Amino acid sequence: MALPLLIGLIHFSNQTFFNLLVLLVAMIGLFEFYAMALPKELELERVVAILCGFISGAVVCWQRIDLLLLVLVISFGTLSVLFLLRMREINSAVHNLVYAFFGIIYVPLFLSHVALLREFEHGREWLYFSLVIAMVGDSAAYFVGSAIGRTKLSPLISPNKTVEGALGGLAGSVVGAWLVKMLFLPQASYSLVLFMAFFLAIFGQLGDLFESMLKRCFAVKDSGSIIPGHGGVLDRLDSLLFVFPVAYYCVLYFG
Repeated sequence: MALPLLIGLIHFSNQTFFNLLVLLVAMIGLFEFYAMALPKELELERVVAILCGFISGAVVCWQRIDLLLLVLVISFGTLSVLFLLRMREINSAVHNLVYAFFGIIYVPLFLSHVALLREFEHGREWLYFSLVIAMVGDSAAYFVGSAIGRTKLSPLISPNKTVEGALGGLAGSVVGAWLVKMLFLPQASYSLVLFMAFFLAIFGQLGDLFESMLKRCFAVKDSGSIIPGHGGVLDRLDSLLFVFPVAYYCVLYFG
């Protein structure tokens, strides 16, 4: 049920509605990140950081890249002054400031690349391409790892992930990319599809591992509970947060 809805939103919604939807998802993800990273007493700092994240993401979604550096500088300056004036403990002040600003980069800025990707010629098709690489790769990694996985990939971060599963996920991503190329992107060259499939699959797995690392650092099992049985929004976006920017720049410079 969720997949047809997702395809419908990508294919039929206008760009403004799609941008607003991306920002809504980004703000939920940013809220989850700050719930993990920042102490509960920093409520005002969270609100200000989420507002800065919304503005930063909106600037990218509406392709006002000329304003992005200004927005980031103002955001960092505002957060710096806020943490300085409301500092309760000097040992954690800088750490919390770094987490606050990092969240803006990691969630809304990375995710807003999906809006940029959609605005390309054949942007919807490139979006399907990116989603299939991430989703098929994740499923293939799970099944291959469960069946024949022996060599631990990163035991400190995710003990269940294996090298065999990662290779299976890479192979699954390439097969999925090939199918999308045949169905939706006949104009794309085989070399470009293979190049993008390989790099997007790798970065998708790195994104998954990176979010697992964050949860380990913050000692939480899931980023949230908004999706019953599946954790939070960040748990669903982990690989895509790395995949969408890479896909956008690949299409921009090579597509």
